[in-house]
Amino acid sequence: MVARFVNGKNIRGMLHYNENKVTKGEARLLLASGFAGDISQFSLEQKLKRFEQLTILNSRVKTNAIHISLNFDPQDKLNAEKLQLISMAYMERIGFSDQPYLVYQHTDAAHTHVHIATVNVQSDGRRIDTHGIGWRLSEPARQALEKEYDLVEAKGKTLSDRFTIKPAAIEKAHYGKTPTKRVITQVVSAVIQDYRFTSLAEFNAVLRQFNVVADLGGEQTVMRKKGGLLYSLIDGKGRQVGVPIKASAIYNKPTLVNLQKEFERNQGRRRQYREPLKKAIEQVFKNHNGLTKNTFVRELRERNITVLFRSNAQGFTYGVTFIDNRNRTVFNGSDLGKGYGANALLERFGSVDKPRCLSPSPIPASQFKEEAEQQLRWIPRLSVVSNQAQVAPSVGRKKKRRKDKQQDQGLNL
Repeated sequence: MVARFVNGKNIRGMLHYNENKVTKGEARLLLASGFAGDISQFSLEQKLKRFEQLTILNSRVKTNAIHISLNFDPQDKLNAEKLQLISMAYMERIGFSDQPYLVYQHTDAAHTHVHIATVNVQSDGRRIDTHGIGWRLSEPARQALEKEYDLVEAKGKTLSDRFTIKPAAIEKAHYGKTPTKRVITQVVSAVIQDYRFTSLAEFNAVLRQFNVVADLGGEQTVMRKKGGLLYSLIDGKGRQVGVPIKASAIYNKPTLVNLQKEFERNQGRRRQYREPLKKAIEQVFKNHNGLTKNTFVRELRERNITVLFRSNAQGFTYGVTFIDNRNRTVFNGSDLGKGYGANALLERFGSVDKPRCLSPSPIPASQFKEEAEQQLRWIPRLSVVSNQAQVAPSVGRKKKRRKDKQQDQGLNL
């Protein structure tokens, strides 16, 4: 099991995200704790009001929305009752058992996962401290629950090869198919939650996979000076289409200022996936002599790794980005090491792919013996000399060699 704990400032956006999933048939409300009445009859506004009853008790707490996801290995067979028990146990272990919270089971990905929505202001107005809650409380809770409920461990030898908490099956956003704001919000929120990126360029590299892009705006605009962003849909050629959406209008307000915090946190979060990515790259090179650039990109794509070479208007390649969709991490080539920058990789490419023979077939012993006998028939003198070299030479033989040597010297004179 892997737990993701996200702090935010937009309670309505958090609820809207999950309720939209329910409306689309991609989620269901699994559990409501701390709500009086029949929750199935509650509207979004009624659910929101329950949370706001607490947040108005402490207006100083601006970051008050807590959005948690619990993700399970595909090998874990979990019914609704077990998911409810695990969710309640997790909330108790991290100190949120007395808070009102909603648990949604999402069905839009290959692995089972739930989303939990709550707030961090208590009934007495005090704020629940969430600083370092990941390693302080969430990580110990995860480990304990894995043992208690016999779950596949997130760290260890039993981890499923297919499971790295796969990103949600985000529907590619196509302009005109669904309301622009809703589909952009879904894509942006899912990418921020599931991927580890450390710059706006890396963030955009992931977004572009789902036909969305974040734009800083013009150099002299107020938005750029304040660190805002505009999110737009893009077509198959990367051209922006439709009306851009301001970051401030999206759940969690993913402005550049707020994303900076994600950039810093993700530096450490992605570190463990650096070496696995390098190994995957080297494996592709091992499979070919003279590996071409196109084959390199294609074979990594088959491993669910996207490679983006960046070039300027003159065609000069100046950078490369790797999007590891298996582990949901993004690295510039130079971040992986000296040999993985754009120039270093281009020097390693050839013009023709030549498969490397890694394990040549051995020559049968019978064939080797036959070839050896044929060679011996053609060089009988070598055979005789070789045999004689194993016998101690006689005195007469020494005299003959000395005489032959004297004759040779006479001829040379």
